[in-house]
Formats: sequence, C-alpha cells, structure tokens
Amino acid sequence: MYDVVIIGGGLAGLANAVHLSQSGLKVLLLEKNNYPQHKVCGEYISNEILPYLEYLEINPFVFGAVSIDKFLLSTQKGKIISTRLPLGGFGLSRYALDNLLYHKALSNGCIIKKAIVENVHFIDDRFKVVTNEGNEYFSKFAIGAFGKRSKLDFKLDRNFVKNKSPFLAVKCHYLGDFQKDLVALHNFEGGYCGVSKVENEVLNICYLADANVFKRYGNIEIFRQEVLCKNPHLKALFSRIEPIFAKPLTISQISFSEKEIVADHILMSGDSAGMVHPLCGNGMGMAIQSAKILSTLLIDYLNSGKQKREVLESAYANEWNKTFQKRLWAGRFINRFFSNQNMLDRGLGALRLFPFALPLIIKQTHGTKVSV
Repeated sequence: MYDVVIIGGGLAGLANAVHLSQSGLKVLLLEKNNYPQHKVCGEYISNEILPYLEYLEINPFVFGAVSIDKFLLSTQKGKIISTRLPLGGFGLSRYALDNLLYHKALSNGCIIKKAIVENVHFIDDRFKVVTNEGNEYFSKFAIGAFGKRSKLDFKLDRNFVKNKSPFLAVKCHYLGDFQKDLVALHNFEGGYCGVSKVENEVLNICYLADANVFKRYGNIEIFRQEVLCKNPHLKALFSRIEPIFAKPLTISQISFSEKEIVADHILMSGDSAGMVHPLCGNGMGMAIQSAKILSTLLIDYLNSGKQKREVLESAYANEWNKTFQKRLWAGRFINRFFSNQNMLDRGLGALRLFPFALPLIIKQTHGTKVSV
C-alpha cells in the first residue's frame, strides 16, 4: 500500500515524485518509457521556478542550462520586434531535466517502475492501479501526470477528448550559429516556431502547426521548405544549421481545450490538468509549478489529520485555476493574432510604436518567482 501512486513520469510526475518522497511519503511512479528520452518540447523555462528547483535540491546550471534574457518575435513576412524578458529564463533539454528529476526521485526513496497503466479504480476510499501486465498497486491517493492525451483520458470519459485536436508539434535538435541568450518565436502559415539554445551548444527548434495545413504537404521536409521557410528568418536559420537527430520527433492530437483538474478523485498535474498553450512560453515551468502546488497541498492535507478527500480536491482545483487560468486565457487570446497574418502584422506595428507593451504582454503569460 502506497501513500501516492503517480501515473506518468514526465516533468509534472517526476517533480511530484521528488517533492512527495522528499517529505517521507511512500511514493510509486509508473512510467511507460525508459529514462532519459528526448520529448517534443520547447525547452525554454522561466526563472520563476528556480526557487522551487532549489527547494528540490536541483541546480539546472550545474548541468549546462543556458541563461536566456532576450526575446524576438517575427511574422511570416519577416517583420520583427524584440525585447528583454521581464523575468528571464534558461534553456535545458527535456532529456537532461527529466534525467535530473528521475535520479533525484530515486535518491529520495521513490519507487519507479516501467509500466503501462491500463486502468484506475477508486474503491472504498483507495485506488487500485492496474497495469497491462496485470499487476495491481494500491494507494491512498493517485496523481494523473500522463500527458497531453492518454487512453486513460478516454476511460475516465474526460470531456476534452470529445473535442477535435487540430494541432501537431515537431521538434529537432541542431548544431549551428544562434544567439545564446535569445528565445525566438517565428510565425508561419498555420503555426509558429520556437528557437533557443540548450546545454552543450545544442539548438532546440520546436514548432506547432495546424494539422490541416500540414496535410497539404504530406511530410516534414516539404512542409519545412514550403511553409516554414516562407518566413525569411526561418529560411536563413535552416540554411546554417545541421540536425543532430536522425529524424525529427513529432506528436499529434494536441488539444488546448479546458480539462478537469480532478477526475474520479485522481488529482491531475501538468498537461493532464490543462494543456499549456505554447504562446504562454513556459510549458515546462508550468508543469513543474503545478507539481509544487499539488504536492504542497497534499502534504498539508495529510499533516492536518482526517478530513474529507473533497477538501483537498477543491483546494487544489482552486489553486490551480488561480495560478494558471489567467495565463492560459492570455495564450489562447494571443493565438488569435498568430493565426491571422494581417492581425499579427498590425499588432507588431502597434508594438513598435509602444515598445513598453511587449514586456507587459509577456508578463500576462508568465508568473512571478515561486515561493517555497
């Protein structure tokens, strides 16, 4: 019998595992993949989570994280605007950060097993988690950190899986010339592309595209040449870099619909609680921060004595919405400009007249430094 079973070992799952095991709880994390692995991700992280990482005894800069304090935005026609990031951030690959959190969770005593979870049952005020191999694990609490879209979402009959998911994302690492302290966001037809450095002089390029636009071209290489490279800045960038991966990583069926924070008493964390719009610019940080919120409330709940489970669930949902709902709304709103080239060009023109406005917009999609 475990105190907590965590289903999914991405950033949110691992951060919960580190935090909860650090407090002395008996924690089991179930993850279908081996560590470490590259994953489709923007790999820019706001400095707002540095105090929390320090609390977890993790220093990303010891492992090569790159400081980033500048931002550049371009339109498909090549118009640009740039500014300093109000809070700043750092670049570190998912490969490196997942690995750091994984080993920290193990050193804290967390049990991590490779397994595919087939079902979760809430019976008699406890959870039974069943894997595809027929193993059963029991716990007082269950955390869902199984990512953007999972078979478990369908089994839980979550509302967002009934909506269309019109986006796909593509990521690849490269070697080549790019400003080290800069994160760039380049617009193209049906999407936008994030560019920034991570550890070991590696350049991460990750873009989100409208699936319907992508289908017109059939494959990634043609799409890059015919769509992305219509933006002159992307065209120039791709001409001077070389890929490290044998082929790009992809993920489809990406949905930005609202999600239930708690489903059948499972406490959702990271993308399972709400898919972070890339225009918020900080999906990795928000996933980790969601773990901080959940783990802190769960520990406080357990230390407070016997209360109804619904007290914890309500407190978590309220705190999650208080922390993230505004910036998620801002990301969706800004996306309307990115999906309309004329609106984006006009908006960029206005920002050039009022340059102080861009940092203010960025602040709407970011938080302040996390208190611990």
